[in-house]
Amino acid sequence: MKKFAAACFLATLGVLAGAQPAAQQPAAPAEAPRSIDAERARISAERSRLEAGFLAEDAECYKKFAVNSCLGKVNERRREVMGDLRRQEILLNDEERRNRGAEQIRKTEEKASPENQQEAADRRAKAAGDYQSRLEREKKKNEDRAAAKAGEQGNSDASAARLKGSQEKSQTKADKQATAAAEAKKFADRQKEAQERKAQHESDRLKQTKPPAKSLPLPQD
Repeated sequence: MKKFAAACFLATLGVLAGAQPAAQQPAAPAEAPRSIDAERARISAERSRLEAGFLAEDAECYKKFAVNSCLGKVNERRREVMGDLRRQEILLNDEERRNRGAEQIRKTEEKASPENQQEAADRRAKAAGDYQSRLEREKKKNEDRAAAKAGEQGNSDASAARLKGSQEKSQTKADKQATAAAEAKKFADRQKEAQERKAQHESDRLKQTKPPAKSLPLPQD
């Protein structure tokens, strides 16, 4: 394990040496192609490899008497190496942003050509015409719906008026029938009362004109 830890330490020093400022290293040819995705993959693999070595060193530290001191040194090297890898990632991100900006400028310049400008104007005119057509179709649909709704409302109002008139006629007829029935009952009651009074009057008259009853003859000796 100690040999492995020493190997990791040497690898760490190698990475630190490779992380020196670009000014101290020979400049790479400007025409050398570089894949940003490939560089990111390389950095990720390097990070995983170094982290595995540092974990092995951590395990060795726990076998020593001065555990904390050993771990502190390992962590210091870890921060330096991982910080360098992080700086490389930041440089890649900057390069990617520059590439995107250049691509956007290229697209803008292409769009600025007379042919593209005319095509863009034609597309805008067509889009405006289509939009106006949609507005007109939608307006026509709204007008048709409003007219249909008004017709339905008119039919509904007419039906309601006819129903109301029929109900009023029925109620008037019922009221007349009820009034006639009440008048007929009153007339019948008056007729009955008149007949009863007449019968009572006739009975009283007969009682007054009836001759007195003959007395019984006296007995003879």
